[in-house]
Amino acid sequence: MEMVNSKLEKRVKFQLKWRWEYFLVALLVAEMLIFGVINPRFLNPVVFLGSINDFMPICIISLAVTFVMITGGIDIQAGSVVGLTSISVGLLWQEFGINIWLASLLGLLIGATCGLFSGSLIANTDVQPMVITLGGSFLFSGLALAVTSVSSVESYKGISGFPESFNQLFRGSFLGIPNQVWLFLLLIGICYVLLHKTQYGRKIFLIGVNRNAAEYSGIKTNRIIMSTYMISGISAAIAGIVLTGYLGTAKADFGKELTLPIITAVVLGGTLNTGGKGHVIGTALASVVIGIMRFGLSMSGVNTQYLDIPVGILLIVSLILRSFIDGGVVKKIFYKMIGKGEN
Repeated sequence: MEMVNSKLEKRVKFQLKWRWEYFLVALLVAEMLIFGVINPRFLNPVVFLGSINDFMPICIISLAVTFVMITGGIDIQAGSVVGLTSISVGLLWQEFGINIWLASLLGLLIGATCGLFSGSLIANTDVQPMVITLGGSFLFSGLALAVTSVSSVESYKGISGFPESFNQLFRGSFLGIPNQVWLFLLLIGICYVLLHKTQYGRKIFLIGVNRNAAEYSGIKTNRIIMSTYMISGISAAIAGIVLTGYLGTAKADFGKELTLPIITAVVLGGTLNTGGKGHVIGTALASVVIGIMRFGLSMSGVNTQYLDIPVGILLIVSLILRSFIDGGVVKKIFYKMIGKGEN
């Protein structure tokens, strides 16, 4: 009898795990239906596919921040790295005459360095990750403005005039699907394999569950933690380059509004804010849900300065729902629905 109950409990856990992702899919479908009714243009394929490019940086960065949060950390500096990367790429191309593709590679190096800097402090000190990445946010925003002052262009105008091949890479499409979506799908595949199919990913989860136990088992936790922030920095740099090419302009303030949507996407996707649990697919779905919500609200006439309000509400609600699930409330309800007790 005990074995039967154990099997039933495992089956319930599996169903609950995937039910959360099904919930995200249902939420996405509901958004499309509701916003489509409010404004029929929302369902226009051209308009809809064009809107995806507008929130793709959220999707890209959220995948990597999932790595960070599974270790029990948090990264609120990614938005600042986006701006620093963007203006740095523009400056390297315009003022130093470096080829735009080489400048983009150097931009990735800048993002990795920013992540390594903060990750090193977090891994080797007792200071909370939120405090360090908050400081990093101010630091990298300030550096972006300092870099802008080196340019002959005024900061509010930014740097423009990039080669058409560079702009078209992020504005164009393949088989009717925006290139940015193909990039997002590629990154989903890479992150999924890295996090869920490798020893490196298993070490990340173990650190999130119990860092001391991970150290006792021989895992070099400092290096793993630093690497997750480097990955986050690289993803922010990718987003900065994508934004620069898509908009045709490099500016220091790119990404300043991305922090809340990114954290919300990771938490809504099923990653525990305390670490130890998370999934790339959940984050990917949640980031699209948030992107569609922001786009749908703006098309419904909501002023863009108020778009963070529903995102903030979604973050709070998702945390409450996850606490109910982890506390066993949802499992008890499920047992009652199938007519069985927990014991």
